[in-house]
Amino acid sequence: MSTPGDAFATQSSTNNNFTLILILSKEKLSGLNYMDWMRNLKMNLRYEEKEYVLDKDLIKIDESITTPKEITAYKKHYGDITKVSCIMVASMVPELKNFYEDYCPYKISLDLAEKFHKRAHQENYEVFKALMACKLKEREYVCNNVQRMQRYVERFERLNVNFDEELAIEIVLKSLPDCYDQFILTYHLNNTETTLAKLHNFLQTIESGMKKN
Repeated sequence: MSTPGDAFATQSSTNNNFTLILILSKEKLSGLNYMDWMRNLKMNLRYEEKEYVLDKDLIKIDESITTPKEITAYKKHYGDITKVSCIMVASMVPELKNFYEDYCPYKISLDLAEKFHKRAHQENYEVFKALMACKLKEREYVCNNVQRMQRYVERFERLNVNFDEELAIEIVLKSLPDCYDQFILTYHLNNTETTLAKLHNFLQTIESGMKKN
């Protein structure tokens, strides 16, 4: 016999699932946003204690030789798969939705990683390559160079790459021509803790002084 508490728990679970669909549907999976979408999905499934269905496939059991505890676990896994599959497919663009509507979460996760995770790694490489190739050109304002490099660092953040700001500062300094050597030496000797934004201001001041001289 069900109790008011059971009804409340069922309603609460249904509301949570509906809320999760709304959260993920704000930015439907299109492929290019795979990293952000998967991060949001995992975060919410972790809260619902259903993240395991992305990494664990459902293995059929023989109820005649299986313990009641294993049967209960199997039924829970099956129920979680159904819910998570609906949530994942509902938060995709139509093209992906049509393709994955009959997949289980485990196979969806594997297939998406194969298709889009490798692409994200390739984009990481391309962005890092472009960042390292940045050099302050002759007669170019230093702020243009720094802003260009800042945009690459921001792209890393959008790709969910934790790019250390201290490393970014060293790469910016390395992009400067020889006339900035004295500033770079002073910067390292002072061992000043700074940010890219502050470095940008420092370099503009140095550039202004160079032009006056």
